[in-house]
Amino acid sequence: MSTQLCAYLSYDGNCAEAMRFYAKVLNAQLEALITYGEMPGGDPVPPEHAGRIMHAYLVHPDFAIMAGDAPPGVPFTGIQGCMLAITYPTVAGATRVFKALSEGGKVSMPLAETFWADTFGMVTDRYGTPWGVNGGPREMA
Repeated sequence: MSTQLCAYLSYDGNCAEAMRFYAKVLNAQLEALITYGEMPGGDPVPPEHAGRIMHAYLVHPDFAIMAGDAPPGVPFTGIQGCMLAITYPTVAGATRVFKALSEGGKVSMPLAETFWADTFGMVTDRYGTPWGVNGGPREMA
């Protein structure tokens, strides 16, 4: 197996919903969705946390995303200081995904032409995940 870098996202009780949404929008496969209550061995979790997601694994041929709900006793402060950047070979692909991520979210930069891509936009989706969506990447001199 080669070295891989994978984003790991945290949520506050809506991880399962977010991962199912991303699987659909990104044409990916949700391979794992394990709750705290399903963890093998280890310490028992508070009953109110048992149904929350301890580990989710979303796989696409070109990338993977891991995620989970914040563990018991760890305050959730949101996803801060980063965004997931995704690049599509065409403007149409980028536009489709940007529109889906924008539904119920907040667009901070609408799709528009840039010097590095035919289109680029930024959105924080309804689950609080920031995205940068590129379409039609251009050669950088």
